[in-house]
Amino acid sequence: MKFSFVIFMKKLLWWIIAGTKGGINRARIIESLHQRPYNAHQLAEKLGLDYKTVRHHIKVLEQNRVISSSGEKYGMMYFLSPQMEESYEIFEEIRGQMN
Repeated sequence: MKFSFVIFMKKLLWWIIAGTKGGINRARIIESLHQRPYNAHQLAEKLGLDYKTVRHHIKVLEQNRVISSSGEKYGMMYFLSPQMEESYEIFEEIRGQMN
């Protein structure tokens, strides 16, 4: 990983998961998608969250290129983006400091 990319991802992830009220739920979504792809309904069930809450967090994560999607409408599946896959260790480090 390039040094500037690492710095960018650290700042982005600190803001997305530690710097905002919904950060814990976004971290849980990232952890889930690291295991396997899910659609929004599956994530809501797995995490015990309201579907609209999950959709909101998905939107934030997509806008920041942390996750990507494939498919259409209800069946749309979400995956970690290649940048997030590459930066997962950074995420784990930050997540560990939140506990």
